Amino acid sequence: MSATIIEPAFARRQRSQLAVPASNPHFIDKAAQSAADVIFLDLEDAVAPSEKVAARANAIAALNDIDWGNKVLQVRINGLDTEYMYRDVIEVMENCPRLDMLLIPKVGVPDDVYALDMLVTQIEIAKKREKRVGFDLLIETSLGMSNVEAIAGCSKRIEALSFGVGDYGASTRARSTFIGGNDPHYGVLTPPSADGSRAFHSNDMWHFAMSRMLVAARAHGLRPIDGPFANFSDPQEYEAVARRGAALGYEGKWCIHPTQIEIANRVFSPSEEELAYARRIMEAMDQAQREGRGAVSLDGRLIDIASIKMAENVLRKAG
Repeated sequence: MSATIIEPAFARRQRSQLAVPASNPHFIDKAAQSAADVIFLDLEDAVAPSEKVAARANAIAALNDIDWGNKVLQVRINGLDTEYMYRDVIEVMENCPRLDMLLIPKVGVPDDVYALDMLVTQIEIAKKREKRVGFDLLIETSLGMSNVEAIAGCSKRIEALSFGVGDYGASTRARSTFIGGNDPHYGVLTPPSADGSRAFHSNDMWHFAMSRMLVAARAHGLRPIDGPFANFSDPQEYEAVARRGAALGYEGKWCIHPTQIEIANRVFSPSEEELAYARRIMEAMDQAQREGRGAVSLDGRLIDIASIKMAENVLRKAG
């Protein structure tokens, strides 16, 4: 076993992450009353260029004037390649002590993070901020995915990596149908049966990217978060996509519509059955260790030290 110690990022619940355009104060007011764990006020993709300055002012006012309870508050700034980014960071950081995290779009190389870290650190020192602002990095380009391992370990401010499936698909020129959806042609054809018939099985075209980002995040103690699913009129597919992420090890998913919040909170929370089985694993292994055994059978399945770690992960999510 490696002697390298991976320190986990600052702990936050991030099952549901609601995207709210900062250009719309009505949506911001409604978001504060929602059940989302995380709210991010968007200054980037959801805001037209002509509304950027006004949206920034709306975000600052909302962060200061609204009672957000115990929600985690983020602001998605504009990209480093725009004229809006530096003012987004300076004005929000200097005027919003309630801010918890910055959501940074289209991170491509570690130097992108270094530039933001340096600026944020200077502002925190100058303003004597007591609360350290964390980073949630959007991995949403082929460049970012190709450098994701280096990016994940480049700053102590990083708490989470989010998979931006829409821009990632555009960057890789994938023939996807909509943001977060699967192309109907992505699959495999079975060999012919005796009568010559064949079946087509749809596959998950985002599996490699999601798995790679997940491993990079976990290797550096970060939270992996799944990104948006655009078809908010199809809650069944949203839940299926969310369950795919949860099965891989993701901790939460974006919500672009309030109706997706309940699904995300439920999917990324362990069920009562999962909790009960995890407790049984802990009890069985505790008994086995008292008897000097390193493994034991439970319901016809072998469980060992690795089973304890998996059970602990389930119990930790409950609480």
